[in-house]
Amino acid sequence: MNEKYLIGVDLGTSSTKAALYRTDGTLVAEAAADVPLLYPAPGVVEQENDDFYRTAAETVGRCLRESGTDPRRVAAIAFSSQMAGVGSIDESYRPATRFDSWLDMRCQPYIAWLSENHADLITRLTGCAPTCDHGPKILWWMHERPDDYARVAKFVMPSAYVAGRMAGLTADRAFMDYTFIHFSGLADNRAGQWSAAICDTLGVPMDVLPEIVEPWRVIGEVTEAAARDFGLAPGTPIAAGCGDTAANALGAGIVRPGQVFDVAGTASVLAGCTDHFVADTTHRALLTMRSVIPGLWNPLAYIAGGGQALRWFRDEFYKYEIRDTKYEARDATDEDSARISYLVSRISRDTYDMMIEEAVAVPPGAEGLFFSPHLGGRICPATPEMRGAWLGFSWGHTRAHFFRAMLESIAYEYAWYLRILREYIPNLELTETRAVGGGARSDAWNQIKADVMGVPYQRLARTEFGTWGAAMIAGKAAGIYDDLAAVATAHARPAGDPIRPSADNHEVYRPLVDRHIALQAQLVGIFTS
Repeated sequence: MNEKYLIGVDLGTSSTKAALYRTDGTLVAEAAADVPLLYPAPGVVEQENDDFYRTAAETVGRCLRESGTDPRRVAAIAFSSQMAGVGSIDESYRPATRFDSWLDMRCQPYIAWLSENHADLITRLTGCAPTCDHGPKILWWMHERPDDYARVAKFVMPSAYVAGRMAGLTADRAFMDYTFIHFSGLADNRAGQWSAAICDTLGVPMDVLPEIVEPWRVIGEVTEAAARDFGLAPGTPIAAGCGDTAANALGAGIVRPGQVFDVAGTASVLAGCTDHFVADTTHRALLTMRSVIPGLWNPLAYIAGGGQALRWFRDEFYKYEIRDTKYEARDATDEDSARISYLVSRISRDTYDMMIEEAVAVPPGAEGLFFSPHLGGRICPATPEMRGAWLGFSWGHTRAHFFRAMLESIAYEYAWYLRILREYIPNLELTETRAVGGGARSDAWNQIKADVMGVPYQRLARTEFGTWGAAMIAGKAAGIYDDLAAVATAHARPAGDPIRPSADNHEVYRPLVDRHIALQAQLVGIFTS
């Protein structure tokens, strides 16, 4: 039997995940590995480009070995990756600088300069107002690290770095697929090309920018050296791949106008699906990403570290729930350490469930308590100076109130994003929200968001979306799939009934969303003064 397989790899912020699929969408094997985040100085967050390659090789190899799959039956491989940070290569396709993470805010002065002087031009053409993304970061390297910048042949994404190195490319064949270009700050998004108007205005030479390609473009084949690293067969086709949010959206079947997509992960991302390009020149909050599906757009906005803030609260304010188990690990044997590590992980999950249960017992609105979720600076719109804040607490508020306020703050931000989207597309009917990521597993959390936003949340039977989205792209590159929208729809099957908004709770939340928006505006003045 000559059954074919597809591999999708997601190069995330803190981990790499690989998955092996049959062409009917069945998950055969998956593996994950941690990717270090480096903090060489206050406010600086970097990663090694070769850590993306190393962990991709490790996880792909593990999938093939543990499943016993003949690597010659892998039809193609594709990568997705984090989107707003930027890496670079020299002429030999080796790293010229470390990867400048989307969590790194060194480029803040350049964001401010672009916002003050060129925001309309950049927003109108890219669909994304100046924020912490490629353009300001490239300007930072150009002006603040000229010696490092001189080594740069091309700026690339992690997905392109790993794929290009696997294929043995040189810098003249570097690429970026079109789902990333709204984050470039340098592109004409609707035209799908680099903007001479923006590049000339900012003084960025276009020769440091890679070729823009479609996600399913075969950019090369696995070399002999990469075959040894990954356990793949030499000659396996490599697709360009796409951004992680785009891969997740495809994997979740977000392929029809009116759908809403919630990535409840480290960052809290909310995206719509439309057949209209949106340039949010008024609020500078929405960023319009190209969908993998031609002709569709995903206007989105996100909270940097939204999910990370929830984990921080769990670890700091519920630490006593897991302290004793961690203490037990101090002088444990290796076998004991493995057992204790499992227990800590399990207790952490159980603690989060308990936190949700406590928060649900608090009335909608957290009895007047509000939270600002921008602990590391606001991204949409770009206000890097902002930080987190609780407002309105009193003697009667408990830790459950504080946690509910955190959950509601993310939902309030989402509701604001949808209000902006409706300003630009008044007749857009929002039909359902599909959620992925760790936070999507909680029905109670989904209910809060549905109540605030007034849009049903539909659970899906599939639990892994990013690697499946990348694997579908690999399938199209290999000629196995033709209509990606049809394939995505067929495999994103609902799991049970949708979580519908409570009409009563939605009415309670409507003025609270207004209040949250007003408080955010006041906090901008406080943090930027």
